Amino acid sequence: MSQTQNELQQKLNIKNVMAVPKISKIVVNMGVKDVVQDKKNIERAAVILSQITGQKPKITSAKKSIATFKLREGDQIGVMVTLRGKRMHDFFTKLTSIVLPRLRDFRGVSKKQFDGHGNYTLGFSEHTVFPEIDPGKVEKVFGFEVVIVTTARDNKEGLALLEMLGMPFMKSV
Repeated sequence: MSQTQNELQQKLNIKNVMAVPKISKIVVNMGVKDVVQDKKNIERAAVILSQITGQKPKITSAKKSIATFKLREGDQIGVMVTLRGKRMHDFFTKLTSIVLPRLRDFRGVSKKQFDGHGNYTLGFSEHTVFPEIDPGKVEKVFGFEVVIVTTARDNKEGLALLEMLGMPFMKSV
């Protein structure tokens, strides 16, 4: 990692070693849409997320009631995992080297999914792209999102960091 940091420090022209951006955490979030009809869906989603990340997920609740979705404040609506340290680096490596290349018609991820502060969000429409999931045993397909939180100050630094770490971005035309 130190060679990557040195390269990044020179590329971004940063004088202080501690100011070089790095990944601070990865948040994997799965919203479960049919949880009002079937309460077992939240447990299914939790099992899937724990298989994908190797960590027990936290069940998230609705912050406010929405009548059109038949949703009450406090209802369980999703699961999430925050990865740090070794698990975070292992997950990032698995994501960039195994999962993304396995996607159909994959030409790279978009450079436009930064939030302005150097954090990157990736959305997946189905969880079956991960090697831990056996597609034959899948009852219900869940979509989820992966947020890569960095210490970068802006999108340019975040992009340079993720490119240096091997994120397969689309080639500009």
